[in-house]
Amino acid sequence: MKKILIIRFSSIGDIVLTTPVIRCIKNQIADAEIHYLTKKQFVPILEANPYIDKLFSIEDKIAEVLPELKKGSYDYIVDLHKNFRSRGIVFNLRKPASSFSKLNYKKWLVVNLKIDTLPDIHIVDRYFEAVKKPGVKNDNKGLDYFIPEKDEVQINSLPETHQKGFIGWVIGGKHKTKIYPEVKIIEVCKNTSTPLILLGGPEDAEKGERIAVAAGKHVYNSCGKFNLNQSASLVKQSKKSSPTIPG
Repeated sequence: MKKILIIRFSSIGDIVLTTPVIRCIKNQIADAEIHYLTKKQFVPILEANPYIDKLFSIEDKIAEVLPELKKGSYDYIVDLHKNFRSRGIVFNLRKPASSFSKLNYKKWLVVNLKIDTLPDIHIVDRYFEAVKKPGVKNDNKGLDYFIPEKDEVQINSLPETHQKGFIGWVIGGKHKTKIYPEVKIIEVCKNTSTPLILLGGPEDAEKGERIAVAAGKHVYNSCGKFNLNQSASLVKQSKKSSPTIPG
């Protein structure tokens, strides 16, 4: 089992959570060659990962990449997304594959009926269920995020008020249920004197500007000004503490 394809299309956090699996496959299977398939917008998260030998990406449909994947002659496929598209890849490549339990019904119960029957097991450990057959085990060394040197943000490039330390706050998100309300963010910012940097994509820029104007000069809106890896660099350099959330 030398040549392995890992599939995870999205999103930022979920892809980062697959990194222990990538590392452990590389370190525990002799001469393993790892290829990884994701969506194009998330390639920067993985492009500097030294454990990945080749990256594939799609805009939307698996047909964009299937011909090239078929040339890969994979020994094994690790499906860490487990949806219609990833199953389509497995079906078309006709190679041995494994996945993990997504617990969709149990998650539905929690979200909709507040009935929690979810097992007490971290998602990373559930990902490792997909590589149990090849004998890969969690080394418990945590997550990886490799930032290319070109994307490391120099602290002296930030406003002078934020060069001696800051708290980073990601204000965006794919789902509304995962986003802290704007009015609450403003309230928290007003109740701390520690410099804050608001993090997010171009789609969060207007919201970030409203928050910064309402909260005060100690809040810097960086949304849309930095790419994904640069934002990760800011997170790495932020203070370990976080503001107290009122109420």
